[in-house]
Amino acid sequence: MRAPGHRLPAFALFGAILSGAGLPIYIYAPKFFADTYGVSLSLLGAVLFGLRLFDVVQDPALGWVAERLGRWRGVAVTGGAALLAISMVGLFAVAPPVAPVLWFALTITGLFTAFSFLTINFYAQGVRKAAALSGGHVQLAAWRESGALLGVCLAAVAPTLLGAVTGQPYALFGWLFAAVVLAATLAMLPEWGGPARPEAPTPLGLILRDRMARRLLLLALVNAAPLAVSSTLFLFYVESRLGAPGWEGPLLVLFFLSAAASAPGWGWLASRIGPKAALLAAMALAIASFATVLALGTGDIVPFAIVCVASGATIGADLTLLPALFARRMADISPDGGQGFGLWSLVSKFTLALAAATLLPLLEAGGFTAGGDNSAQALWRLTLLYALVPCVLKLVAVGLLAATPLKES
Repeated sequence: MRAPGHRLPAFALFGAILSGAGLPIYIYAPKFFADTYGVSLSLLGAVLFGLRLFDVVQDPALGWVAERLGRWRGVAVTGGAALLAISMVGLFAVAPPVAPVLWFALTITGLFTAFSFLTINFYAQGVRKAAALSGGHVQLAAWRESGALLGVCLAAVAPTLLGAVTGQPYALFGWLFAAVVLAATLAMLPEWGGPARPEAPTPLGLILRDRMARRLLLLALVNAAPLAVSSTLFLFYVESRLGAPGWEGPLLVLFFLSAAASAPGWGWLASRIGPKAALLAAMALAIASFATVLALGTGDIVPFAIVCVASGATIGADLTLLPALFARRMADISPDGGQGFGLWSLVSKFTLALAAATLLPLLEAGGFTAGGDNSAQALWRLTLLYALVPCVLKLVAVGLLAATPLKES
């Protein structure tokens, strides 16, 4: 990875704030509002799903806007970064001035609107950036996704570490996140250059009519679903099924550090045996990991930590290889990439929202109470949702990948 002259560390830092604002917030925010303000899990799941239905319209529209920004992209991205920081502070550091569920909806909407807009522009700019690199998309992806995985790790452990020094770890997390957003935005400012007159945008229909683009989007949707399921239920599983409150942060860090450490290895393996074979190997490891969880119970922290290492390693493949493949395809059919990455952003968020909308009400309907005493039946339902559902979804992803000729991308 050659950084000098290419400002690739800036891409890594910006990728870190985006990843920190994504998956960890789906892990922490519902439990935070349920524990702190008593909002029901079913209601939180319904809000998240409703907002993702809004994204069906919003994300392609944001992609449409991104393709037309031209030299104004830097200004627009700065505004989006400000909205991201303000929303994160509002979500975790401001007591709801209105009904908690309404405040949750408002702040989450602002946060993920900014997240979508920034992600679309970031990956679209990456298509242009990769053309100037000797290593192309693989070199850029190595920096970008390594930064993203590091950001996920830090965001995952931050509340636990901050809880050791303050009584309000989430509030401090919100303010610290806003400070890092400012630093990342300043570092990336020179990278947002574009033509004075925007290039002719690629019609959304052209992207959707492209067979390989559709296959990659569908594969991303199905393959991301198991991670969405496990992320939604992770805190509940560790606290209630393992009976290990306080271990959530360290186990999350172990999971994401494994993902970060494995990313270069998956890239090396893909260069030797091809991306399809590498992804299939990662999927097989994921299925084995989730299946192992079915046999675990109270106090099995060490075996679960091993599962976190193994399953985290599979995420390194998912987050490194699939985005690079899609970016390569966008370089062929949509050089600006805005609307294509609008669809990619929508797929990524939709899986998380769908998981929250279905799993949280199912947990509650089975008698599960966050942080309370739960029956054996409720805990078994939690285990099945956390482990068996991802196994089934990964098997579907394996079948889809086997039928996808990635060499065409």
